[in-house]
Amino acid sequence: MTVASIIADFHAKQAAADAALPIDRVVRQIANRHFGLARFWKEVKGWAPPEAAEMLKKARLERLTALAWSLRHWPALPEPVEEGDLILAWANLGALVEGALKLMLCVYLKDFLADEKTGKGTGAYHGKKEKMLDPDGLRLDVVIAYYEKRELLSEEHLKLARRVQNYRNVIHAFKSADLGTLEEFVDAVRGYRSLLRNISGRLPYPDDVYEPQDVGPFDEK
Repeated sequence: MTVASIIADFHAKQAAADAALPIDRVVRQIANRHFGLARFWKEVKGWAPPEAAEMLKKARLERLTALAWSLRHWPALPEPVEEGDLILAWANLGALVEGALKLMLCVYLKDFLADEKTGKGTGAYHGKKEKMLDPDGLRLDVVIAYYEKRELLSEEHLKLARRVQNYRNVIHAFKSADLGTLEEFVDAVRGYRSLLRNISGRLPYPDDVYEPQDVGPFDEK
């Protein structure tokens, strides 16, 4: 066997084991990673540029951690699932997707605000004011459009974000809209773990010890 094939086999086995984890374990991993993100990025004065540090300080990253831990309630819903519960489940996950995507834009705030070329046509650029809007106030569909135009996410993660957004929007839609199923929701939670890992792994840290991990305080809860 070549070194490349050994590495590929290792990653394949690791991915298979990861996919086989019970959903409650996946939720703990998500909550742990959000905890690490909030702990580091809430106070980054001196590490991040001043404007980004100020925006991140105001962001309620700790609430994203709380929402991540709330994911544990939904996979255990009894069948048949009440529509109201499923609506709330998607709203929960939608808030996390939105928060994770906005986090990266806030961390790279200077680059984002200077990127008028990408912002135009996505809703991230204000035509009358002739400037980019702050990322923390953007709608999720605008954020997804920006990520797509800039090619910041894989097609798989873009599809996940859009699917979650569509189901999440049922919470305030008067007209009839598809709500999906509990099985789709659980699959989306697993997909969100992958998206969150991707986002958190692309953020800069002064040392590896600060980088958020799948293990943490929620392992024992």
